[in-house]
Amino acid sequence: MTDPGKVKKICMVAGWGRYPVYVAQALKTQGFEVHCFGVVGHADRKSLSEVCAVYRSVGMCRAGKIIRHMRRHGIVDFIMLGKYFKHRLFHPLSFFVHTPDWLAAKTFASYFVTRKNDCQDDSLMKALIRLFESFGLRMGAPTDFVPELLAGEGILTRKHPTEAQWRDIRYGMNLARELGRFDVGQTVLVTNGVAIALEAIEGTDACIERAGRLSSKGDLVLVKVAKPNQDMRFDVPTIGMRTLENFAKAGGTVIAIEAERSILIDQKEVLEFADSRGIAVCAVRFDS
Repeated sequence: MTDPGKVKKICMVAGWGRYPVYVAQALKTQGFEVHCFGVVGHADRKSLSEVCAVYRSVGMCRAGKIIRHMRRHGIVDFIMLGKYFKHRLFHPLSFFVHTPDWLAAKTFASYFVTRKNDCQDDSLMKALIRLFESFGLRMGAPTDFVPELLAGEGILTRKHPTEAQWRDIRYGMNLARELGRFDVGQTVLVTNGVAIALEAIEGTDACIERAGRLSSKGDLVLVKVAKPNQDMRFDVPTIGMRTLENFAKAGGTVIAIEAERSILIDQKEVLEFADSRGIAVCAVRFDS
């Protein structure tokens, strides 16, 4: 992504979770000088500060600050990763935490003020990408630097799904794909052919918790898939230890993710935990 002989610089906008830390460490190992903007209330500031050459905190709507930094330091390439708690933007006090700068205000006024455009995840991200591209900046896919995080096809745990659970998986994958087509969410929880909970703006963890309350007998099957036209530069479905821990509390038995299009963080720890709790984890191709 950079010319040979020059210092490889990249800007990273980091949200919540272990994923940004993992990628930052991989980029540093690969010889990149990482300039990180950690989103306030989301990013792991301590861990990222130890890895990145530059770390700055930033509000969710301060695109101008990031662009100015990149141009000042001769950085062309950037990535965005980690979870963003979008629902916080709809909180009355969010303005004071994530105050938009002038550039962001101009870009997103038609989304949040005049409401001429919708506020779906893809719509907002593509508007942001167009803004960066207008300054000659390029957004890349984080998984290009850490392809080993994409889950390969197969049963990943000792426990295998039963025939009935495979039926739930197939049903859940079709249902989750439709959710993704409308840019609503990527996760569904199913049991005995019944959809117990569908993910929306609340996120995967809250969806799992709700399913646990609604299905006290457990035996939940969680399915998480990419959108039909998934842009691998952002919003790639991801699971990690927090997902597994919450799923175990909810009485979950099977997790199915889409092979080659889903990220599995801390794979060794996740699969060991799943084995210890008797949870089956599999990566399935959507057309299988």
